[in-house]
Amino acid sequence: MSVSTVLPVVPATASSEAPAQAHRGNRRISPAATVLLLLGALYCLFPVLWVLIASSKSAGELFSTFTLAPSGHLFDNISDLSHYRDGLYWRWMVNTALYAGVGATASTLVSAMAGYALAKYTFPGKRFVFNLILAGVLVPGVILAIPQYLLLAKVGMTNTYWSVLLPSMITPYGIYLCRIFAAAAIPTEVLEAARIDGAGDWRTFGTVALPMMRAGLVTVFLFQFVAIWNNFMLPYIMLGDDRLYPLTVGLNGLLNQGANQPSMYIAVVTGALLSIIPLIALFLGLQRYWRVDLGAGAVKA
Repeated sequence: MSVSTVLPVVPATASSEAPAQAHRGNRRISPAATVLLLLGALYCLFPVLWVLIASSKSAGELFSTFTLAPSGHLFDNISDLSHYRDGLYWRWMVNTALYAGVGATASTLVSAMAGYALAKYTFPGKRFVFNLILAGVLVPGVILAIPQYLLLAKVGMTNTYWSVLLPSMITPYGIYLCRIFAAAAIPTEVLEAARIDGAGDWRTFGTVALPMMRAGLVTVFLFQFVAIWNNFMLPYIMLGDDRLYPLTVGLNGLLNQGANQPSMYIAVVTGALLSIIPLIALFLGLQRYWRVDLGAGAVKA
């Protein structure tokens, strides 16, 4: 006669839900952390609030009233700025959008190709090239402005749109980010399956790799767009015609005029307020592309 031992059966749902509930119960937000985050948000948003309030004041009220006391001259200030030298400010806005849009798009494409090649291909000197890119990340862009000016002056490209666009199309930091993201987000098995199906290198890159790298490419695009939008030193050195200026250089010229014409200060503040609106709109429009584990589930057993 055999003796069988009957073990109690624990429902799977009960055993799996208990740790999950305990884990959820331990996730509490510290009040100190909340206060710290609120202080950090206030620190970041206060300059924007000040610019908004200052833009609503007249030139006389800017220095004679309380800093955080708003007024009702915002649209008058925008109108005055728009009529300055037949709308020169809006020419600067278009120039800035051109520099940032074209430069960031080209830089993102170059970074995607270079990062993908460094992550998924094997070739002689690969480690040396990657280390050289890492060294380029550590070099501030200000240091390169003078050598870039001398090189472009040799070919007669200074004081043109290309003098700002060409140096903006390659960024070592963007290549580094794309290399890291391509290595993590693109499974090698997927690339091998595409090649077995007859896809060439360019088709594999365009139809397989790029969609998987989308979240990383959006990040690179935003970083480069903001960097070019806020860049001052490079266009300041390269450009001499004020009709080619971006917003940073143009507003700096208005600020210098404020020493002799105090009314120009309100134009600078109003121009600074208008200049951040496209950046806010861009971040709000592209934030939906930031997703976690974009390539998860691409390879199944």
